[in-house]
Amino acid sequence: MKDFAGKTAVITGGGTGMGRELAKLLVAEGCNVAMCDVTLATMEETKRLALKGSPQGTKVATFQADVSIEPQMQSFAQTVKRELDTDKIHLLFNNAGIGGGGSFVTSKRSDWERTFNICWGGVYYTTRAFLPMLMAASEAHIINTSSVNGFWASIGPGRPHTAYAAAKFAVKGFTEALMTDLAVNAPHIKCSVVMPGHIGTEIAANSMAMAEFDSATTREMLNAQGLDVSALTDAQIIEAIGNNFRDTAPTSAAQAAQIILDGVKSERWRILVGEDAKFLDSQVRKMPEEAYTQSFYEELIKHSGWRI
Repeated sequence: MKDFAGKTAVITGGGTGMGRELAKLLVAEGCNVAMCDVTLATMEETKRLALKGSPQGTKVATFQADVSIEPQMQSFAQTVKRELDTDKIHLLFNNAGIGGGGSFVTSKRSDWERTFNICWGGVYYTTRAFLPMLMAASEAHIINTSSVNGFWASIGPGRPHTAYAAAKFAVKGFTEALMTDLAVNAPHIKCSVVMPGHIGTEIAANSMAMAEFDSATTREMLNAQGLDVSALTDAQIIEAIGNNFRDTAPTSAAQAAQIILDGVKSERWRILVGEDAKFLDSQVRKMPEEAYTQSFYEELIKHSGWRI
């Protein structure tokens, strides 16, 4: 698929971050886009930005949905058929995700499962819902967003990250297995796994806003880092953490979206996003037994701009 003009794309998590930037780039090429997100207002802003200066006749549809709830994704698919007046789609971007539920041992089970169910279940349910429309197209491509945490299950020593990492490993494994399945049973459909490093998105702020904010634990962690947050409200802390995650990232959401679309056009099944992702990939392959040591993490910080 060398260009996207006249095609139809579905994007989950289209309200902010990479989802928004993907929508903007696709619509600019004349691709019709349908997106879902849990927040309608952010999607409407994405729609406004995407349609600004877009080719005449390009359509953008929005649908409020939680990707971890299968009936909602089935309803989303029916809405796409109706609002875009089509029985087929050409591109499916399983992009939605959140963080949270870091520890399997100490985190609330509800937080752990919410993260896992969105980051993995969302990919599964959305692909199930849209597979008939992908099958109906003459050519199609499924793009599943995993993470560097899909091959390196850590954000550093002493910081549990099990729900997100387990989900992203599942996304990567599913995509790699799906390659053979599609080649045998639906060869006109390609698939790719996207593995971003630290990208400048709102995922940190969105994740904290969606979960029950643990003020005491967060303040204790920040104090241990030498930060005095006693004068800040919980809302100010969430905003500060979210802004810091977004603004210190070595790769912006717009840059990430362009890398992803270039990878799709090149039919790469494995798309690393960011120099930190490339460095991590090479180092984990070179020294897998050391991947979870303090020295490995220090080298990552030193050479790749990793700041999570």
